[in-house]
Amino acid sequence: MLVGLTAAVLTFLATGPVRRLAIRWGAVAHPRQRDVHTVPIPRMGGLAMYVGVCGGMLLAHQLPVLRRAFDYSLDPTAILLGGGLIVLIGMLDDRYELDSITKLAGQTTCAGILVLLGLQWIILWVPWGGAGAATGSLLVLDQNQGAILTVLLVVTMVNAMNFIDGLDGLAAGVGLISAVATCAFSLHLLDQQGGDVIYYPPALIAATLAGACLGFLPHNFQPAKIFMGDSGSMLMGLMMAGATTSASGRVQTMNGAETIALLSPLLVVAAVLFLPVLDLLMAVVRRTRKGLSPFHADKMHLHHRLLEIGHSQRRAVLLIYLWAAVLSFGTVALSLFDAFAVVWGIGIGLLIALIVSVVPRLRAR
Repeated sequence: MLVGLTAAVLTFLATGPVRRLAIRWGAVAHPRQRDVHTVPIPRMGGLAMYVGVCGGMLLAHQLPVLRRAFDYSLDPTAILLGGGLIVLIGMLDDRYELDSITKLAGQTTCAGILVLLGLQWIILWVPWGGAGAATGSLLVLDQNQGAILTVLLVVTMVNAMNFIDGLDGLAAGVGLISAVATCAFSLHLLDQQGGDVIYYPPALIAATLAGACLGFLPHNFQPAKIFMGDSGSMLMGLMMAGATTSASGRVQTMNGAETIALLSPLLVVAAVLFLPVLDLLMAVVRRTRKGLSPFHADKMHLHHRLLEIGHSQRRAVLLIYLWAAVLSFGTVALSLFDAFAVVWGIGIGLLIALIVSVVPRLRAR
């Protein structure tokens, strides 16, 4: 909590100067046909978020217990180096609007930094090949397979977060919810493994990301004074992928009881990725069917659909917060409480979210 709050305070304080820097440098989002905002708004908020992440990591390095995350793993260092580079790429895009191939090359390079420093998947649970229908089996990945899986996850998550950054406070709020859920599960996993230091890094990465998102939200919630831009959305995507990889890809041994422990982080990953990845897949399919590039921008994202139904910007954002919270915290609860009760709770939560989402359409009828 101390590390997360430190990241939040530093991000909040750094956002004002970064906003002035963005205006002076010309990193400003001018209204376009597909945009919701109607006045020019500075971008580059990811720089302020990175300042908060660095501050939180620095504090953790000075605390005797949390320093072990740096002593026994290069994961936090990998996040700082890869995150710093991806923020720089995002800043250039916020100012000069880089082409998609250049951004993809930069994203892959940042993912490669994580892999080179040892942050990659090692073992993967799959729902087939076991003795029973529900047991599944484990795939032990070699270095190349783990690297490819990690790079794919990072690039997918980076672009997914970039796709959903379309309403004031949307990406920052979803990032906050997802990071808190991942941090909660990492702390549970840490306790379950008897305090094994290998599980410190994912909790630390998730805590600093949650703090950065929390500190940025007051400046970004509708009406936004600054956008996080690609520098912020790509940083969030990289850190979320890094935290889930660090938490889910490092279980070395497995018995019957530990199968659930491995399945649970995979469910958390699925919950964290569900909304942005669904949005990403819908956008790619929609654009490809029209003969457009998958990176071609339009105004048919999930948040745009909510606006068309009749929700205001704030209510659309809060609804997506609700969906993200039900999915993220629901899957974390699966590893903590009775599964039957949790599944019922998730079902009820999703039903409530669905009903609230379509209320304006029902009223119109």
